[in-house]
Amino acid sequence: MNTDLQTLRLDQGLVLDSGAVLAPLDIGYQTWGRLNNAKSNAILICHALTGDQFVASPNPVTGQAAWWDNLVGPGKNIDTHRYFVICSNVLGGCMGTSGPSSKNPDGQVYGLSFPVITIADMVRAQAALVDHLGIERLFSVIGGSMGGMQVLEWIATRPERVCAAMPIATAARHSAQNIAFHEVGRQAVMADPDWHGGNYLKVGAKPTKGLAVARMAAHITYLSDAALHRKFGRRLQNRDEVAFGFDADFQIESYLRYQGSRFVDRFDANSYLYITRAMDYFDLAAGYNGRLSEAFQAFKGRACVVSFSSDWHYPPADSRHITRAMIGAGVEVSAFEVETDKGHDAFLLDEPEFHDAMAGFLAASAADQGL
Repeated sequence: MNTDLQTLRLDQGLVLDSGAVLAPLDIGYQTWGRLNNAKSNAILICHALTGDQFVASPNPVTGQAAWWDNLVGPGKNIDTHRYFVICSNVLGGCMGTSGPSSKNPDGQVYGLSFPVITIADMVRAQAALVDHLGIERLFSVIGGSMGGMQVLEWIATRPERVCAAMPIATAARHSAQNIAFHEVGRQAVMADPDWHGGNYLKVGAKPTKGLAVARMAAHITYLSDAALHRKFGRRLQNRDEVAFGFDADFQIESYLRYQGSRFVDRFDANSYLYITRAMDYFDLAAGYNGRLSEAFQAFKGRACVVSFSSDWHYPPADSRHITRAMIGAGVEVSAFEVETDKGHDAFLLDEPEFHDAMAGFLAASAADQGL
């Protein structure tokens, strides 16, 4: 497997939804496996908000394990002996792709002068990478959460370039509740005195406390009440009785603090602002007269929409809405709701039913394409 940092530079850049031109543009990416002679075996994996391009190889920057190592690799569901797998860091990210922590053409860190981006802009960057790799049509595009939004954007705006699509634990637009949680996180970052109006890198500071709180708030939405109760309950952390203070008395408090402190070592605070804003702006039907089914009219491939019963971040009702719209558009679509108490993060965890559904969908799609 390729574990080297790979970067594509587009000197001409991209025209964004905002009208801004971002040039030059760097795209950090990784690939695994080999592209066949027909260039018909490529799978694009789209990562979630806090993910990166290291879907199968350990992150060489942070040393952390790959986030989908249980599904991507030789002999696994997304078999790198069979498929050519691509994953890129999203536009606005902080792992090799241009974002607010990158330098502008004048050699200065962008900060908040980086243009506001959308999910569609992220897909434009991915399409430019796929073009660079010489691939006209992807065998499959797969992604969970924000990655699922990118999958939906791919088949709506580039339907002829995708054979099989798998949006997982996602929605066709962000709910008011999700926008609200994101705003809490952004305000936590911006309230940190070390944010310096977004210019913290220029003064050698980092708003780590604010970003940690943002991560803590978001992480709660990725879990379910049942999972939290099973894992932590009301158990105390390294003590037999409460301390009558504001230290981490409970295990869940300690866990959230750990998640927050761990996150700030690998993620840029301004990237968090930009990417969450892109998710909030996402409303696929808005570009099709408010009719989601019209977004899928031109897609002639097959799709599998996956949801998880205890996911309250992107509940199964969101996936059912997507499925109904696809049926209305005549798409060959299957829907699979996994019974689990693990919440939104179930798509990253060991869920045999989900893994079996993915394996079956890819096998059927590969047979259909003669792979």
